[in-house]
Amino acid sequence: MEKKHITLKDIAKALKISISTVSRSLKDHPEISTGTKELVCEYAEKHKYKPNILALGLRMQKNNTIGVIIPEIVHYFFSSVLSGIEKEAEKEEYKVLFCQSNEDYEREIICTETLLSAQVCGVLASVSKKTTQFDHFQEIIDNDIPIVFFDRICTGINTDKVVVDDYTGAFNAVEHLINTGCKRIAFLGCNPILAISNNRRMGYEDALRKHRIPVDKSIMTICDTKELALEIVPKILQSHDKIDAFFTVNDEVAATCINILNSSGYKIPDEISVCGFTNSYLSQFTSPTLTSVDQRGFEIGSTAARLLINRLKNNENKDGILSKVVKTKLVIRESTR
Repeated sequence: MEKKHITLKDIAKALKISISTVSRSLKDHPEISTGTKELVCEYAEKHKYKPNILALGLRMQKNNTIGVIIPEIVHYFFSSVLSGIEKEAEKEEYKVLFCQSNEDYEREIICTETLLSAQVCGVLASVSKKTTQFDHFQEIIDNDIPIVFFDRICTGINTDKVVVDDYTGAFNAVEHLINTGCKRIAFLGCNPILAISNNRRMGYEDALRKHRIPVDKSIMTICDTKELALEIVPKILQSHDKIDAFFTVNDEVAATCINILNSSGYKIPDEISVCGFTNSYLSQFTSPTLTSVDQRGFEIGSTAARLLINRLKNNENKDGILSKVVKTKLVIRESTR
């Protein structure tokens, strides 16, 4: 049986260092200590490491293909982001190669390897819920390939990014609920690893504080899928009296809330209001129709693509790392008073 060649990842795991440190050590990068370089090179030689020729040739062979990594292509927000990316890329005659991580860290690493092998000239990425280490993205940067993160940004790497104004979107949504008479507003959020989760939570909490409503942690929980909503929402209704609103991290959870409330005999919005976040197609097909924060996915995609293309063409006049913020808008429908 033919012996498998070791990879940068194998060396990093064996020596308990990051993949980017291994990569830079083999390139004799000045920021890496002499001891670490010797350790890496000795291990690589002993185990007959052979570099990825495609990756090494990227500097000379980059093409006009932009790589895109998204968590889920079936998610309305990300599909609208892709539309914005494609529209902007087509204007400049760039091709687009899509990969989806399926909200999985290991799969996300495979996506980056795929884009490296495809010799893309730039990358647009939104990280998965499970990503806590970012060496695979650093490897792309180490190959002089620019990255722009969008929506779910990478806090461990200092690079250009395009984000939604999640804090203000959440604040305005919760304030709307409060102004219409709601005082016991449950918050159904997502994994706190993600910056978007914390920003929306802070917007929620600050709106309550502004109106002198106590922040009750017992009605704040991670609930970002239909499956979790089916399990958690009934428990909240049974365990907590006087819940008069749900503010949810996405429209899928909000739509599930509406279905549960309808089947349980609650009157929406007279007894309980529901507000989502995305303003997807679901918002117009629930009964009653769903009030939601418009996340403007198409604009996120086109803005991120334009920023990356400007970098690739050296058309960006501003020095340093750029961070662009896309404003949200609350779309009021029938699910709130």
